[in-house]
Amino acid sequence: MSIYTSPALAAPHRFFTRNGGVSTGAYESLNCSFTSDDPNNVRENRARVARELGVDRDKLLGCKQVHGIEVAVVREPWPEGAGPAADALVSNVPGLGLGVITADCAPVLFYADGIAGAAHAGWRGAVAGVLEATIAAMRTLGAAQIHAVIGPCIQQASYEVGADMRDAVLAAGNLGARFFTPGRAGHWWFDLPGYCLARLEAAGTQAESLGLDTCALEQEFFSHRRRTLRGETALGHQISVIRT
Repeated sequence: MSIYTSPALAAPHRFFTRNGGVSTGAYESLNCSFTSDDPNNVRENRARVARELGVDRDKLLGCKQVHGIEVAVVREPWPEGAGPAADALVSNVPGLGLGVITADCAPVLFYADGIAGAAHAGWRGAVAGVLEATIAAMRTLGAAQIHAVIGPCIQQASYEVGADMRDAVLAAGNLGARFFTPGRAGHWWFDLPGYCLARLEAAGTQAESLGLDTCALEQEFFSHRRRTLRGETALGHQISVIRT
């Protein structure tokens, strides 16, 4: 099983890759999304993730990610598939695994004072404020000095976008302009992790990015952009988890 971690987070956590599971074909092998693939394979993959984190399988939690800013405060585990529509989880209940699945969007893990958080930040969620909403929810639980780490996601060299997306980012404030460089006519290269990092730091966290490109590193990560460029249909997702 291939994983990444950061010394910046003083809690057990893992940024998992696509390797180390039982799924086959386009989902090979540690696909952790129930939206596709054989559900029995996904259950086994998530069981392996839970064991790696040292949590019970039924305490590895996720939400129905919708590219928004809702944050679920977790007070007790929920049954498989019963997670809320949200894009971040926070909790101070010991023994839980808070997870988000991604395939180019930024997985961001947070920790402070026994309080953990996990957020799914695509460009829409980042622009809307999902990272700041996660920080606010953690502070409501008593977190003070929050540390955040941005895991594997699409990097600027792989992320060419159109004018509509650039305009939406720029409309959110002056912060966004420096994260675009010119591409083809009417297109720009967007630095998603750099943008997330700047918003995290502006919100008062100590933050870092692992700098791993999900689109470029095919042997390690699933990628929505790579799938789209090739005209493929199936798409797996890797998972990032932090334990409370």
